[in-house]
Amino acid sequence: MKLIIANRNYSSWSMRPWLVLAHFDIAFEDEVLMLSGEGWRKTIAARSPTGRVPVLVDRDLMVPETIAIIEYLADKFPDKAIWPSDMRQRALARAASAEMHAGFAALRSQAPMNLRASHPGKVALDAVASDLHRIETLWGDLLLASGGPFLFGAFTAADAMFAPVATRLRVYDLPVSDGAAAYVEAIYGLPAFQQWLSLALKEPWIVDDDEIDVIQGRIARGTLA
Repeated sequence: MKLIIANRNYSSWSMRPWLVLAHFDIAFEDEVLMLSGEGWRKTIAARSPTGRVPVLVDRDLMVPETIAIIEYLADKFPDKAIWPSDMRQRALARAASAEMHAGFAALRSQAPMNLRASHPGKVALDAVASDLHRIETLWGDLLLASGGPFLFGAFTAADAMFAPVATRLRVYDLPVSDGAAAYVEAIYGLPAFQQWLSLALKEPWIVDDDEIDVIQGRIARGTLA
């Protein structure tokens, strides 16, 4: 199997299925397509039916969209605990994942994923207050019920879906409870996440559209080294 992804430093959607594949020790290779540079949109469109990444390629099957990829992996590898084994917990994990997929637009736009950065104080808290409140409630309820360290005890696809949120909380030093901070630490401590992070930090590419200083007008496009 091959997972087609974008720049690891910025591509939150690429990270999610990659973590599932890596954590559950599923054999795969990945291919990185740039999110910037001349003709990058055309290059991705030639490799993806949606013109977006990630895309999972399994022989003659091409599966776009993160949640669809994760569901395919769960079906293909039923012995892997990609979702919780309990039906009720599995429903809650899928609900949380779907909410992440469709929601938290303010946090995603105001605090783009940027793993190699440190930008405390650069996100207006009023703009993301509602999303932070919902994250606290959702994570808090699930962690209380499971006992942690992950949302359903052991790492599942739901944690993969929220891993990029954990990076945003750390990179932008957003205020969260001790419980949420402990969950962020659990995500960062995951070996698969550390592997992704290590590869991301070695990338030389800069995508202006995902750099907060460019977005907020402090630095001109094309001037970041």
